[in-house]
Amino acid sequence: MSGIGRALREARAALGAVAANPGLRRLQVAWGSSVFGQWFYNVALGVFAFQADGASGVALVALVRFGLSGVLAPFTSLLGDRLPRRALMIGSDLLRAAAMAGMALAATVDAPAVVVYALAVVVTVASTAFHPAEAAMLPGLARTPEELTAANVVSGTLANVAGLAGPALGGLLFAAAGAEVVFAVTAVTFLASASVLVGVAEPDRSLAEPDGSGAGEPAGVMRAALAGFVAVRRDGRLRVIIGLYAASALTWGALSVIVVVLALEDLDMGEQGVGYLLGAISLGGLIGGAGAALLAGGRHLARALGVSTLVWGLPLVLIAALIEPWMALVALAILGVGESLIEVTTLTLLQRAVPDEVRARVFGVLESVTVGALAIGAAVAAPLLSGLGTRGALLVTGLLLPGLALAVLPRLAAIDRETSVPTTELELLGGVPLFAPLPSPVLEGLAGRLRVVHVAAGEEVVRQGEPGDIFYIVEEGTLGVARDGAPLRDLGPGDFFGEIALLRAIPRTATVTAACATTLRALRGDEFVAAVTGHAESAEAADAVVDTRLTFRGPQGVA
Repeated sequence: MSGIGRALREARAALGAVAANPGLRRLQVAWGSSVFGQWFYNVALGVFAFQADGASGVALVALVRFGLSGVLAPFTSLLGDRLPRRALMIGSDLLRAAAMAGMALAATVDAPAVVVYALAVVVTVASTAFHPAEAAMLPGLARTPEELTAANVVSGTLANVAGLAGPALGGLLFAAAGAEVVFAVTAVTFLASASVLVGVAEPDRSLAEPDGSGAGEPAGVMRAALAGFVAVRRDGRLRVIIGLYAASALTWGALSVIVVVLALEDLDMGEQGVGYLLGAISLGGLIGGAGAALLAGGRHLARALGVSTLVWGLPLVLIAALIEPWMALVALAILGVGESLIEVTTLTLLQRAVPDEVRARVFGVLESVTVGALAIGAAVAAPLLSGLGTRGALLVTGLLLPGLALAVLPRLAAIDRETSVPTTELELLGGVPLFAPLPSPVLEGLAGRLRVVHVAAGEEVVRQGEPGDIFYIVEEGTLGVARDGAPLRDLGPGDFFGEIALLRAIPRTATVTAACATTLRALRGDEFVAAVTGHAESAEAADAVVDTRLTFRGPQGVA
């Protein structure tokens, strides 16, 4: 019980920190408005396509939208690593708003259905630039690892609130006023997202190093666009995480078609029934969001991802066992719990594991693989429905994820060990004024590079006059600082030394000797200099510390 209580306290603190962070708060509102629009018009588009071309029309529209987006996502996500991410998201919103206005006009004048379908493809493609940029931008606004996880929880919760209200209202509004009104209202939600983003400050990305792929020539553009795939190919952790997420997307693609047929034919719930069923998923997502909040301070995100995939697939088996409206609503709500947990765990694991310089492109890979899986799922749904019926299609779709999750659970446990937040190292770095202004992802990267150095009593760590290439933080023990043989001060846990020689490119200004058995954390000089000088506030803090230690010749001077 004490563990649960501690987890709840950590979750509340992290969520409160998100609410108190103006940049995160605005980004979350923009994301919620954007995803509300997507949910809102998905119902109208599905029913519109079903009325125009039947179940095959719903599947064809999904296949074209998701398939084309999957091909283009690596290139649209490249923009998230090359352009200001806030501006890219605003541009995506404006393009989507214009396309939705065109869809509303086309539906009003009874234009051919293909016009509406083509503009829907534009909306889907534009969305492939928005989400990778948003996911890549979020870590730069978060101040702690817990805040990052909590921000993803809030993102998921807002998406589920939008998903709960959007499909239900979209279905009702479609029945009352037609597709053109739903499309017009969706355009307004995208415009609202753009207006909120105007007030978000672009995070400092000066520490992100170029990937060296170049983008001046067509071949360079291709290499740059595929850099995210290269990063995923080289990192087995990313392949497992993205693979599980893609499998859930495959299921969702099939479900997006099956739900329409289930509501209109098997359950006889009418047009608004599509919205009710999709809304049930989002209602479950809200419950899942509350559970995901407990993950803010957790260390088992990868295993939570595995369990979530089980929760996602099995409810479809329940619907296949008993095709009744109440069972469909309850089972899809349970599925929504799994979806919320999958979203939070996947995003947080990728944000922790991927460096900023290719982060948007790795999320582009996620987007590309996801929409490709959605397209495949939508494409196979119609043959499944015609060959096996609704019950058989639900059963086949529902058993995919549980089997896959069980197969990779051992690998997920290993990923948890590899991506756990280095709490002790972060605490040490956080106590150093030079590092305090750095964004959370940068601190996590530095924490992972710290190495342990054990020093015996009487051993010199640095010697006056020698070149310096290491920065040190004291974890345990005591050291004495002397200049020209005269004692200056003692160093204890939390103190640091070695920065003067690194930042001023001069020999060590003092000798530091262990007074007892001491444990230090060491950071390579080039990594230290890149981190401190690459961030404006950190550079100012470093200059202040160095100037004080160099000008005050008493007890402050340290190597």
